[in-house]
Order: sequence, then structure tokens, then C-alpha cells
Amino acid sequence: MEAPVIYGFGIPSPLSSLFFSSGHFLGFRLDTRRGKVVPHTSIARRPRNSTYWLGPKSWKEKPLRFEPRGSRELSLKPVSSPDFFRHPYLFLRFSELVSDTYILLAFTINSVHMVILPKQEVQNGENLTLQCIVDISTTSHVRPQHQLLFYKNDEQFYNVSSMKSTESYFIPQARVYNAGIYKCTVILNNKMKTTSEYEVMVRGVSSPRVTLDKKEAIEGGVVIVNCSVPNEKAPVHFIVEKVELDKKGIKQKREKNSQYQNFVTLDFTVEEQDRVIYFLCQASIVSGRNVETSATTRSDLVTVRESFSNPQFYVHPAGVIIEGDQLHIKCIIQVTPMVQAFPEIIIQRDKTIVGHSKQGSEATYSVMATMKENGNYTCKVETSQISKVSSIVVNITELFPKPKLESSATHLDEGDSLNLWCSVPHTVDFAIQKGDMNVSQAQNFTKIVSKWDGGNYTCIAGLGKVIKKSNQVLITVCEMLSRPRIFYDSKSEVIKGQTIEVHCQSINGTTPISYHLLKASNIVENYTVGSNEPAVFKDNPTEDTEYQCLADNCHSSSAMISEPLVVKVIAPVVEVKLAILNNKQVESGDDLVLRCFVNKASGPITYKFYREEDVRPFHVKISNETQAMWYKSPAGTEQGGQYYCTASNRANPAKNIPQSNLLTVRVFLAPWKKGVIAVVVIAVIIAILAVGARYYFWKKAKAKQMPVEMSRPAAPLLTSNNEKMPGSSTEANRPYGYDEDIGNHETNAVKEKKEPLTLDVEYTEVEVNSLEPHEGLGRKGTETVYSEIRKANPDGESQPEPAKGQSRTNPVSRAPLFPLMSSGSLWMSLKQSLAQEDVLQTLQLEDRDWQSRQGP
Repeated sequence: MEAPVIYGFGIPSPLSSLFFSSGHFLGFRLDTRRGKVVPHTSIARRPRNSTYWLGPKSWKEKPLRFEPRGSRELSLKPVSSPDFFRHPYLFLRFSELVSDTYILLAFTINSVHMVILPKQEVQNGENLTLQCIVDISTTSHVRPQHQLLFYKNDEQFYNVSSMKSTESYFIPQARVYNAGIYKCTVILNNKMKTTSEYEVMVRGVSSPRVTLDKKEAIEGGVVIVNCSVPNEKAPVHFIVEKVELDKKGIKQKREKNSQYQNFVTLDFTVEEQDRVIYFLCQASIVSGRNVETSATTRSDLVTVRESFSNPQFYVHPAGVIIEGDQLHIKCIIQVTPMVQAFPEIIIQRDKTIVGHSKQGSEATYSVMATMKENGNYTCKVETSQISKVSSIVVNITELFPKPKLESSATHLDEGDSLNLWCSVPHTVDFAIQKGDMNVSQAQNFTKIVSKWDGGNYTCIAGLGKVIKKSNQVLITVCEMLSRPRIFYDSKSEVIKGQTIEVHCQSINGTTPISYHLLKASNIVENYTVGSNEPAVFKDNPTEDTEYQCLADNCHSSSAMISEPLVVKVIAPVVEVKLAILNNKQVESGDDLVLRCFVNKASGPITYKFYREEDVRPFHVKISNETQAMWYKSPAGTEQGGQYYCTASNRANPAKNIPQSNLLTVRVFLAPWKKGVIAVVVIAVIIAILAVGARYYFWKKAKAKQMPVEMSRPAAPLLTSNNEKMPGSSTEANRPYGYDEDIGNHETNAVKEKKEPLTLDVEYTEVEVNSLEPHEGLGRKGTETVYSEIRKANPDGESQPEPAKGQSRTNPVSRAPLFPLMSSGSLWMSLKQSLAQEDVLQTLQLEDRDWQSRQGP
């Protein structure tokens, strides 16, 4: 923001050469940045009576304005601008004797303080003056105008604008509310200074004013008291006391705070003992940390009149009063005419009200004098606020004493004798009553009692109008109890732990009746019934229990006992276990015994045995025992596995049947059986080996003697599968018994070299038709020729199928059986040998059949 530059104008003067040497008007400016006045040449020359606008260049709209007033006087009218008044300078005019030039002047506030007159602590009602004194310095000979602000407890309560150095604030008759912390502040344009704080204290409170609504009052009436401090401000605490004249002490004291008013109004009731009373009032006000209290102010006197007099008793007859006389007691009062309603009059004998009246000035009690009328009589006269009492003692002479009734016994069994007699030391008339009914007009009474004769008996003695009753004698005639019956309420079987109600009842007998419940001959509970209704006992039997009931009453005989009551308790199955009688590992052939058992349960119990994987039981048994067995003899390996069982009786719900643990059973072979099996297996293997060896050697010998005959060359015969039999003509012409192995020794050797793999030999039956009889050996029809065909199957390839009209036989190995044979393939070799033996037997049978068909 541009720093403000203030311009000034004036009439030419000797000082003008200091600023501007040519021109008619003086121009200057104050540069606030450099803090000095410098010449300014940009001011135009204007006539004197024109208006001059002054201010910094930025004040184009709201500058300071000089407006001429008169011939040589200019007035300064500042236009409000916050920027202008930040600078502590004013345009002031010097005296015309000095110069007509307007220049800038300075001022400062040297000090400001307060003076409290007469002093800072004054009494309530004294005048108080607050003075604020200001010391200001300025370059002008005219004192500037300043503003003074007065504060009490930091709240402004007075302000004034003045050119004086001292301003005052006057407080006439200072009160408590004028006390506080005072200070003042002086403001001179934008300069401000505040005094230190001064505490003003006002001691005491102005005396309160007491007014009453009446100066005469009636007992029970109300006096309204008004206590005020007109010159004080709320809140005020008031204390009002009621005092009786010429008596020490305060009869009643009441306190009340008035938060928003400087007075209180209280109601005081006039009591019956009050005669002349007055009231005292005192006010107190909290001022800062202090409490200021006023003097005590006394009210006018109040005269109290009685609303009614004290009650008076009148008793007739006035002298000695004897039983049978008519007794009159009267209570009388005097009522003040000012009373609007009569008070209530009450006559009491001791604490019993015997007479009362709400209308009029008296109450009366009349009765025939008896001994019970002796006592202290009180008369009370009461209104809502007043109560007056007087008393009198009445003594009555007894005519004859109260009769006394006696009995030979008060507790009698039915059939016993009752003796009653009445005594009084005077000649009177007697009567004996049971309840309200006369049973005898004599002094004595005797009777054989029944159960109906029990009750209260009284003796009545009378002389003239005086009748007196004796004490009551209670006669109890006790009827003997009938034998109690015992039963329980359960309509079904009792489950273990279930609560049952056992009832005991004696139909006949005097009440009250005491019942005792016996459980297994022990008393478990007692119950007394005041009628012939059954006594109810609750119990939770856990096993079969026998109950009995004892009944007793006032009869002298012994207690009666009931028949025994047997309660059958069904104990449900709670826990089931499954066990094996021997080791869990059972030898094959031994007995397998499973035991399913429970701890305690009532029979019959249904036991069911299950295998784990089965849904249905494999064995069911119903027993009264707490265990069930399942036998398996002898046990085999198929009996191995996991088992469980269930057990339940009629006390178990169908959806919650207990299940046993899971039992694992293992069945294994006995050691001697394992030995027998091993011996048998070894023997079979040895036998097979022996038979195989024998068969092998027999086959070798048989193979050398087997003839091979052919009726025609082999070439035409072996046409199947495009195979040819080389050298067939030679084989056909070989003599019987020719050794093929020897003849083909060299050929086989060559073939074995070419075919290193296993060689198989097949014997093929071939039917040959004899087309040329001269070429045959004298055989007719078809001939069966056995040819030996060797095949190689080195890589598991399939062998060629035989030709049509030929049949394939089982192969017979020509290699040795036992050499180079491993123990693992021994069994396979034996099987092959047996198969070859079957083939040879088949060939021999066919050969014999063929020979038989040829004939001799």
C-alpha cells in the first residue's frame, strides 16, 4: 500500500521561503516514511475564499477539506478515513498574531488516574464521588478534546467528552450495590490509556422496613409480614422472627432469599399461647467476598384474642359413683363471636373416643357406670390451627367382683367327664354359657363330652342391672383319629428322579392333625393340617421305596400309622458299556463272548448287539439282568471287526437310547493251525515236484518210441496258412521206430542256432485220403498222421492258426524240465508237464481207437 503523504496549504508568510520561494501560496507535505516536511511544488494557486482539499494522493474521493469561515479563519473538517487517523497529527491554526499558516501539531497522554472521595470505604448512605484526572501534552496552546470512560467491574457505566483534565461521577447515598472495582479510560483520537483498578467498599445495609396486615389477630389466624429494603438491590437475604411481648426467646424464625426483589412477604400463624406479639426483620447482602448485614427492625405490636376458651368438664353424679349408676360427662367451651365456625369437641377415655361434637359449644357422654368406665377422660377442642385440652379422672366403685370360671381339665378325650364351676364372693345369679348358648343356670356344670362339646365356656353373674362375665375357658374335646390312608398321585410308573406327591389323610379326628412321612422307617418330613384334608408330601425316589404315614392329634392315644405304600421306581438306562470276556485278539476256533452291561437300571432291559457297518442288530436279548452276553463258538476270522451295543427300558425315550463304546475284535489263526497248513503246503509242493519229475522222465522215454506214420507225402497235407513240410516224402518212407531226434540232430542244431528263443512243439492230427492204394501201407479210408511242428515265439508274437481240417494240441516242451529252472517258475513247469501228460494220453487213446477200426 502507498504510504500516505499529507499536503498542507497556507497564506504566504515569512516561513514560506523555507519551503517554496516563488508563488502566492505555500505548499508542503509530510512524508511519513522519512518523518520530515519537504517542499511540494505541485500545488496550484487558488483564491483565499475557495475550498481546499487536502490529503494524500490516494485520497481522491475523501480528502481533508479546508473551508473558509469569515475573513481570515479556516476550519478543518476531516472526512472519515481509517488511514488518515492512524497518523498522530492534526491541522491546527496558530493565532493570527503568529501566523495564518496551518501546520501539523503533536500530542501525548502523560498520565491518567482516579480519586475516590471521601475514601474507598464508606458507610451505607454516604455520598461517593469518582474523579478521573488526565494529564495531556500537546504542541498547541489549545487543549484537545478527549473522551473519558468510567467502568465498574469491567462494565462501562458512564462516558463523557471533555477538554478538561478532571471529570467526576457523583453517587449520592452509596448502597451495597455501589461497591465494586472501578477504573477509567481516556481516549484521545487513537491514543488510549486506562487507570489502575480501585476497590470501593460500602459497609452495612440500610435498615429494613417492616409492615403488618393487621394489629389484632385471633388464635389460629394468620398475620402477613412484609420486610423490605427499598434503597438496596436484589438479591437480599431476609430473616423474620416472631417474638412474644415480655417473654424471652424467639417463638418462630423464618429465613428467605429474594433473588429478584428487595422485599419478602411471609405468613405467620397465631398460636393458642400467643397474647401480644411483634416481628423482627434483618436483611443481609453479599458484596464480593463480604456479607453486609443491616440492623434489626421491629414491627408494631399485634394483640391476640382467643377464638374459644379452654374446655371445662362436668361429671354427674358429682359424688361417689357406684356400678349401675347412670354416668354423665359433659365438655363445654366459650366461643368468640368473631369466629366464623365452631371448633370440634372430642371426649376421650384414655385413647378411645367416647363422644364428640362439631356443632355447638359442648359434647356429652352418657353410660351406665361399670368398672370399665374408670379412667382418665380428656376433652379436646380443635380447629385447623388451634388445639386446647383439659382432663379429668373418673373413679367408679365396684358392686361385686368379676366371676371366675374354672375347669377340671381343658383337654379331654372323647368320652371323658367335663366339670365346670363358677365362683364369686357375693350372692348373685349365675349362668354358664358355651358361646352364646346357656348350658347351665347353676353355678356348676358336669357332662360326659363328645367331640361336639369342645369350645369356649363363660360364666355370667348378675345383680340388678350389673352383669359381669367371667374369663373364657377353652375346652378341647379330642376325637380319636382314624387310621390314615396313604397314596400317591402318579397315574403311570415312576421314573427315577421324578417328583411324586404322597398323600396322607385321616378322615375322622379332631384337628389340627400332625402328619409324619416315613421313608424306609425314617421320618423325612412333617406337616400339620388344620382340617381333614390330606397332607401332601413331595419326594424324588431313586429306587423302589416303601412309604408309611404317621398321624397324631390331641388325643391321648398313640399316633396312628398307615399301611405301607410301595412305590416301584423305574431307573432308566444311563450308561452302556461293551466288553469282551477274553483278550480282544481271539484265536480262530475259540469262543467269542461279548458282554453288554449297564450300571443300574430297572428291568426288563432290551439289549441289542450291532456290527459297526450294520443298521440292524445281529442279536437282541430282553433280560431283567444288568448285563447280556453274546456267544460265538467257534469264532472264525469273519467275526473280526468293530461292535457296539444299546440298552434301554421303558423309561428311556425312543429317540434317546444310550449307546455303548465301539469295541474292536480281532480273530487270528492258532499257531498249531498255521504249522499244519505250512506242512500241508510243503508236502503238496514236494508231491507235485516228485510227480513232475517222474512224469518228465517217463515222457522222455515214451517220446523216443512214438511212431509217426503218414499215408502220403506231407506237402499236400500241410497246405494251411501257406506252410509246407519239407522232406515229407522222406519221413513217410522212414521205417517204424526211426529215431527222429537222431535223424534230425544236425538239423535241430542248425535251427537252434537260428532260433535262440524258446521252441514249442505241436502235434497235429491230419486226416489223409488214400487216393493211390499202391502208395499206401495197406490202410483204408482216412488216416491220422501225427506231425511234429516246431514254432518260435521269441517276442510274444501270436502263433499261426492251424489249417482247416487240422486240430491244435497242447505244446510239449522238448527242453529239460529242471535244469536252469528258478524256484519261482517251478510250479508253472509242473503244470505244463501235467498238461503234456494229458496230451500224450489222448494221443495214445486215439491211436488205439484207430487200430481197432483197422482190424487185425
